[in-house]
Amino acid sequence: MATSTKTPGKKTATSSRTRSASTPAKKTAAVKTPARKVPAKKDAAKELKDLFEDGLKDIYWAEKALTKALPKMEKNAEDKGLKKAISSHLAETENHVKRLEECFAALGKKAQAKKCDAMQGLLDEGKSIMEETQPGSVRDAGIIAASQKVEHYEIATYGTLAAYAKVLKQTKCLKILLKTLEEEKKCDELLTSIADTALNKKAMK
Repeated sequence: MATSTKTPGKKTATSSRTRSASTPAKKTAAVKTPARKVPAKKDAAKELKDLFEDGLKDIYWAEKALTKALPKMEKNAEDKGLKKAISSHLAETENHVKRLEECFAALGKKAQAKKCDAMQGLLDEGKSIMEETQPGSVRDAGIIAASQKVEHYEIATYGTLAAYAKVLKQTKCLKILLKTLEEEKKCDELLTSIADTALNKKAMK
């Protein structure tokens, strides 16, 4: 009588492999770190007026930094309309600095600048764009893009500060901030018109 040659051990191994292939691997659940409240600094704003004053310090620094950056943008621009727009906005920006000083005075505070990380980042990006583009229409298009990012930040900032001034009943500051806000919006519109008319098409060539 013939004796079976099957080995029990091999049968078990084959069966084990079959089960392993057909059984989906268990997924390890991702461990989520629970969100935590950010601890406030010792000098953190406690009231809206404190937040308002901090915002004024930020934009005061931003406007002063912009007076140094705009001449570099104008020098690197080639389109006559763009150069004129930047030169015109430089004069406006210098007035914005003075207006903010008037706003501080209305609050009975000394004008103080606090480094604005957001504006510093935007100005650094503008510098990088000029370094990474050839002089001419392409660089001009890049300068417009960088300038409009700055304008949008300023529009958001002045709009917020004006809202704070209204709630705090700081009438003089509100008037100053709204006037500057309107100029920032017009500058943004002018840059858009310069880009739309011909500049972006030239940059395509």
